[in-house]
Amino acid sequence: MTTLTRSDQERSTAPPPREPNRRKPWWRSSEAIAAYIFIGPMVVLFGLFRVWPAVYGIVLSFGDYTLRRTFSFVGVDHYVRLFQDPIFWDSLRVTFTFAAIQMPLAMIVSLAMAQLCNRVMRGMAVYRSIFFLPTVTSSVLIALVFMWIFSGAGPVNALLDVVGVEPVGWLTERFWVLPTLAILSVWSSFGYNMLILLAGMLAIPQEYYEAAQIDGANSWQRFTQITLPNLKPAIFFVLVIETIKSLQTFDTIFVMTGGGPARGSYTLTFMIFDQGFGYFDFGYASAAGVVLLLITLVLSLIQRKLVGKND
Repeated sequence: MTTLTRSDQERSTAPPPREPNRRKPWWRSSEAIAAYIFIGPMVVLFGLFRVWPAVYGIVLSFGDYTLRRTFSFVGVDHYVRLFQDPIFWDSLRVTFTFAAIQMPLAMIVSLAMAQLCNRVMRGMAVYRSIFFLPTVTSSVLIALVFMWIFSGAGPVNALLDVVGVEPVGWLTERFWVLPTLAILSVWSSFGYNMLILLAGMLAIPQEYYEAAQIDGANSWQRFTQITLPNLKPAIFFVLVIETIKSLQTFDTIFVMTGGGPARGSYTLTFMIFDQGFGYFDFGYASAAGVVLLLITLVLSLIQRKLVGKND
């Protein structure tokens, strides 16, 4: 008769091993399904009002579209005509000139205001809210106010008259119109850029500044050696946003100058509007829009290479 040992009895009465639980794929998990529900409406709206118009505009640039909703394919004729059009090259020059004035000014003002707000003092939250107000104000309203400020009898020329300087045609002279529009653009957007840069500054560990101060670094050295290097991701983001904005500025130009004087503010976006809704040449306007899209993409990639690399 065979005698079972205690270990044999335990093995004989032990339940069979369970099969390992198979985890659901991440895209079928409850968290992923909840995320789909929340981002679904935004994805639909983004595709409907952003992706689809962009794709449709690219298709439209290769054909002629009339108000009768007839479309005829013309190939690259619109692009050939565009690069032979002196108005296109002049509008491109105006666009780049405006961007060259607006972007550096916007970065300097935004960095200065972010540095100013990056301190502990009573009422700082109120000041930050006040600085952010232009961002949420109607661009048309801002344009109307600035038209009065820079008009012939406005406060700016009145101040110049007090100090003995002759009034300037800020919006009626080609030399001054783009700097004036750049000032308006910077004033209306520096609040948003300031918050982005301020968030980057607040994320920098204070130990860096304390160590630098112990080593005898002054304020400027701490800013250039600690703040700016650690702020590269935020600076890259602001640069891209300001590049897109400067190349696509339209509403304030439409309200304040209408592309004048003498096409002095006739940017590429205003040309697109003029050709599309002024002359109803939608295919030609779409070709100009595709070129603007490519220019914006190339400049963003260059900024990524120079500023945002490894960030």
